[in-house]
Amino acid sequence: MISYIIRRCLMAIPLLFGITVLSFAIIQMAPGGPTSLMMDPNISKEAMKKFEERYGLNDPVHVQYYKWVSNMAKGDFGESLIRRGVPVSEMIMNRLPNTLLLMIVSTILAVIVAIPFGVISARKQYSLTDYTVTVTSFLGLATPNFWIGLVLIMVFAVQLQWFPTGGVSTLNADFSILDRIHHLVLPAFVLATADMAGLTRYTRSSMLEVLKQDYMRTARAKGLKERKVTYKHGLRNGLIPVITIFGLMLPGFIGGSVIVERIFAWPGIGLLFFESAFQRDYPVIMALTVISAVFVVIGNLVADILYAIFDPRIEY
Repeated sequence: MISYIIRRCLMAIPLLFGITVLSFAIIQMAPGGPTSLMMDPNISKEAMKKFEERYGLNDPVHVQYYKWVSNMAKGDFGESLIRRGVPVSEMIMNRLPNTLLLMIVSTILAVIVAIPFGVISARKQYSLTDYTVTVTSFLGLATPNFWIGLVLIMVFAVQLQWFPTGGVSTLNADFSILDRIHHLVLPAFVLATADMAGLTRYTRSSMLEVLKQDYMRTARAKGLKERKVTYKHGLRNGLIPVITIFGLMLPGFIGGSVIVERIFAWPGIGLLFFESAFQRDYPVIMALTVISAVFVVIGNLVADILYAIFDPRIEY
């Protein structure tokens, strides 16, 4: 297993290299430049030159890329162009725990809701329960996250006042786990909604195929209870295709968090990306793009490892 993981990590290196080249090229071709928003149009040429020299903006493109990648390999993403002198790595590390907390909670929520409902829906195919789960899943897939978030804020935060409208904690209050959970409920639910619906559909489809297999009929013929047949013999095989989808979901949480964090003013890297994109803070945008790419690679790696664990036919 260890050699398999090492091989998969080595295969990810060219992919990451390509992503850094593509990200750098896209940023370079973006309209406007870092100086267009930051500098007074009437500033002297000498001051403009000093600014470009400080951030290496007057270097050839390949030199800028080499410096950027070299520093990034050391964990140095440079300084923010908007927040003068503040390291990008410091900005990201201040926000990353909040996004990871939101991702972990929403992932757990999506899994513990989607898989049982997918299994129940498959076991009771064409029943009222199956139709209810199916319609709910399609609604979850079809409804945009931002709309669900706004509705939840209106109902549960403004009308009922059960939850706060945004933020990560109560203003001027001491840290409290209950207070953090109180602020986490709505954004975690919204972020989990689409993936919850998708996982439910994949689990149902996969389980429907598994429940019709010969070894499942054999297990029933041996006199095993239906619950034991389903969860002991069927669920493990039924989860194999779902695992692949789950691995691909992980990077999607980063993209989805941009909208959710913006709506709920959740101070994570999604909100940081949103702010940086509008301010054209290129070092921050490029750093977050690479981190998102790393999450894509990690998500695929986790999917492959889980796939190998659950499917004994796969050799390491």
